[in-house]
Amino acid sequence: MTEETTPGFEEKPDVPSGAAADDAVEAAADTSEETAAAPAGDTNDSTKAEGSTAELDRTRTALAERTADLQRLQAEYQNYRRRVERDRVAVKEVAVASLLTELLPVLDDIGRAREHGELVGGFKSVAESLETVVAKMGLHQFGKEGEPFDPTVHEALMHSYAPDVTETTCVAILQPGYRIGERTIRPARVAVAEPQPGAAPAAKEEKSADEENGGPEEG
Repeated sequence: MTEETTPGFEEKPDVPSGAAADDAVEAAADTSEETAAAPAGDTNDSTKAEGSTAELDRTRTALAERTADLQRLQAEYQNYRRRVERDRVAVKEVAVASLLTELLPVLDDIGRAREHGELVGGFKSVAESLETVVAKMGLHQFGKEGEPFDPTVHEALMHSYAPDVTETTCVAILQPGYRIGERTIRPARVAVAEPQPGAAPAAKEEKSADEENGGPEEG
């Protein structure tokens, strides 16, 4: 029996199986490209983050260095200020000491006039005003009779022995000394007296004799 073809219907040609395979390969390739593209983007972001971290570290290091430089400059400036102030004070003290040293002979004359009762009238007012001014400038007189002799502040011009002293003592002030603060600008010129030679050993011998005899006799 012969097959007849229904009118209006045509047979479609069969799709080659190779075409479907090609489409599948192309789809897989597209998917692989998309998959490969995703990690590339993550890598770029990671690289940018590392670059930002490195830049931040460099900025922090530079900031620390600039801060250290600023602190060092500030410390040097403070040291400079202190040094300038110290030098200024030293120069002032030297100038004041030089001026007051030149006035010491005048003060000596005033002292002698006072001792002789000649410090009267207008001369007395001028002398007292001068003494007040030099005292305000820091000048102080020192040296008194009866005080122990100190070679750092006393200058012995006369020497004698005295039975009533137990150590080298200033027995007369020939010329008073002057100081500014702790600085001596002129030592006190004095007469000194020492204990009588042999006085101390004699006392020691007498004490030794008393000890040997069992102490001083009572009665």
